[in-house]
Amino acid sequence: MTYKFKTIPSPVGALTLVASDAGLTAILWENDRPGRVKLGDLEEAPDHPVLAEAERQLQGYFAGERERFDVPLDFRGTDFQKRVWAALLTIPFGETRSYGEIARQIGRPSASRAVGAANGRNPISIIAPCHRVIGTNGALTGFAGGLAAKEALLGMERRAGG
Repeated sequence: MTYKFKTIPSPVGALTLVASDAGLTAILWENDRPGRVKLGDLEEAPDHPVLAEAERQLQGYFAGERERFDVPLDFRGTDFQKRVWAALLTIPFGETRSYGEIARQIGRPSASRAVGAANGRNPISIIAPCHRVIGTNGALTGFAGGLAAKEALLGMERRAGG
């Protein structure tokens, strides 16, 4: 399968949006770790409708005008990962959850570490808000975009009234 992509500027660095025919498949960070998100061949397609809509919604988010996304998503991962990523989608704008809370939410209360690993492989950062997942003690922990980006996203949401 060939995925379509476009790269857009953002306040947290360049983001590469990737889509399949079914929906948005990935948002990759400027300095993303190679292989963090497994994809097939990529073909640049700046006018792809899913990519254009994802860009429009992300621009609204960064402008403080959007708290929810409704672009179609096409998660690619294991069943466990998909359960974790679906749980991320339930975290309200401006709020945070711990890895343990997510583990309990998906019915796997002893799987905090596995939740952390799945969170680290979240292919659709920002829209599936893995930046809203923090350590039990409230500390900011690993983030594919870097801790500075995680802090910036959480700060932007707090300022926007979340």
